[in-house]
Amino acid sequence: MADLFAADPEVAGAADANRPLADRLRPRELDEVIGQQHLLGPDGILRRMIASGRLGSLILWGPPGTGKTTVARLLAAETDYVFDQISAVFSGVADLKKTFEKARIERSQGRRTLLFVDEIHRFNRAQQDSFLPVMEDGTVVLVGATTENPSFELNAALLSRSQVLRFESLKPDELEALAQRAEAELGKTLPLDAEARAALVGLADGDGRAFLGLVEEVLLATRPGEELDPAGLLKVVQRRAPIYDKKQDGHYNLISALHKTIRGSDPNAALYYLARMLVAGEDPLFIARRLIRMASEDVGMADPQALPLAIAARDSFEMLGSPEGELALAQCAIYLAVAPKSNAVEVAFNTAMALARSSGSPMPPMVILNAPTKMMKGQGYGAGYIYDHDTPEGFSGQEYFPEALGRQEFYQPVDRGFERDVKKRLDYFDRLRTRKREEGGE
Repeated sequence: MADLFAADPEVAGAADANRPLADRLRPRELDEVIGQQHLLGPDGILRRMIASGRLGSLILWGPPGTGKTTVARLLAAETDYVFDQISAVFSGVADLKKTFEKARIERSQGRRTLLFVDEIHRFNRAQQDSFLPVMEDGTVVLVGATTENPSFELNAALLSRSQVLRFESLKPDELEALAQRAEAELGKTLPLDAEARAALVGLADGDGRAFLGLVEEVLLATRPGEELDPAGLLKVVQRRAPIYDKKQDGHYNLISALHKTIRGSDPNAALYYLARMLVAGEDPLFIARRLIRMASEDVGMADPQALPLAIAARDSFEMLGSPEGELALAQCAIYLAVAPKSNAVEVAFNTAMALARSSGSPMPPMVILNAPTKMMKGQGYGAGYIYDHDTPEGFSGQEYFPEALGRQEFYQPVDRGFERDVKKRLDYFDRLRTRKREEGGE
């Protein structure tokens, strides 16, 4: 009786309609997977593994909703592996032991097991180590999925036995293909104009599962015959927060992007990444501190006003707060981006630091040492010192480096911005120093 009931097409259709759209559209074979063509295309590494008939242990690393679980399941089907799945969120040592024992039984019967571990980074170090013996003896082929950088979150021993494959966020055209697949499945067109449709893609932030959830929200919230523009769309869907972990990759990736676009003199890209960070909830004072660093590291003496302006931007934000103070950060980002660039100060400082660490403690020249006591004066402290302001040029040309080191050249100004003038001054001082030495020698 129960079998007959389950086979009723109307009942089955009703049950299918109640399933989430993401589940209904889950690919049944690898050719149906949207995205990840660098892995699944004709020359992709996963295609090559499938062709060989054997899988190696893998770490699938990428944002949510990019197909990691689906691909792992399909890999097992394509290679005739037994598929077993656990989640690091809900599993402990006892669960792992049961899973490994089940895989050993399968192995004894000639079947290989692909063990898929969702959110593998949630396992602690000891739990991660427990996978090593069963990976080495072939009991399981481990396929772990993680949204976090494996370099930081997984044991080196586990990483050395696995290949890390990077899953990418779905591109706009891939999300559009997913929308068309959803429309075909549902037998209806999304009630959105062209701009709203593009806006819906943007709201998904490259997450296919979230995108299909948004599609369902739109269909549930709109009336028959209604077509939404972007403003109408935002009224009927819950806007997703951008994927951004302030302690992990999102944090470091975007501040790196901001820094490099400023260094690369692209104010528009700098504004975009600044806005991305602010929208995602980054601490504006963290951004301000990094802008101050950039002012010294990448602009330096090519524009000496960059550092005071960066400090002023931080002070402005502290005074005004959000959102008013964010404009000062934007002004600073643009100023730094368009300023002439020089890392001569950083290079000079790093060189000086390296020499200071390696040179020991050579005595500075006696001529520039103070003689606060009669005894020290008698020993020659300060003897022969020339007060620079008493010279016609305001420059004595004396040697200030320790005799054991000799004269060093750390700072090499570039021929850009204010440093062009600095270079002229240094050249002038070098000529004057040479002349005074020659005159002294005479």
